[in-house]
Amino acid sequence: MIIEATNIHKSFGSLEVLKGIDLSVDAREVISIVGASGAGKTTLLQILGTLEAPSPGASLKICGQEVTTLSARKQAELRNEQIGFIFQAHQLLPEFTALENVMLPALLRGDRRSRAKDRARALLCRLGLEARMTHKPSELSGGESQRVAVARALINEPAVIFADEPSGSLDTANKESLHQLFFDLRAELGQTFVIVTHDPAFAAEADRMISLKDGLIESIHVRQDPTTTPQL
Repeated sequence: MIIEATNIHKSFGSLEVLKGIDLSVDAREVISIVGASGAGKTTLLQILGTLEAPSPGASLKICGQEVTTLSARKQAELRNEQIGFIFQAHQLLPEFTALENVMLPALLRGDRRSRAKDRARALLCRLGLEARMTHKPSELSGGESQRVAVARALINEPAVIFADEPSGSLDTANKESLHQLFFDLRAELGQTFVIVTHDPAFAAEADRMISLKDGLIESIHVRQDPTTTPQL
């Protein structure tokens, strides 16, 4: 099991955003999280990804390690080793090329530059960006930028990738291409994804669709055959 989250609460001042979430994620699963604005989707994703701390009393295990008792430094190390992130705004560094952006997490981990470069090249080629490696973000399309962000999330071979509305700013063609890419990567690399989305069709194709309402899990929809790669 990649993630075991128990009794996840979160308040901001007097506002209780999450009111007791229990959720587990197995290896190779694609999980979608849906719900109306204010339901707590992004807050839950940030807590699961260790970007935000839950309220006291929660338990969060990632790859069997209890996260809530780790120091900030140890959490950062775990985040860089085991977790990848993809956001709606790709958040590429504008001064670096696509290749350099993808290499950064590996370099921060302490990998040799040559190894990081080889791995980044291989990922960009896999994602169809072999001709765009030396281009900076301003020279890339929205779809290309998000694929660079996917490669960056994959560079350290994380146990799980969290994505927050990753296709929210893309046109229909690029959106469908990105969605299919997630399932392809699951099939090819055994990658695990937890994805917040407002796209109902994409959400329904996930192995499990977690619906949040008012800070609680309202329902869980399980696909009939979660081992089958969907054709979007």
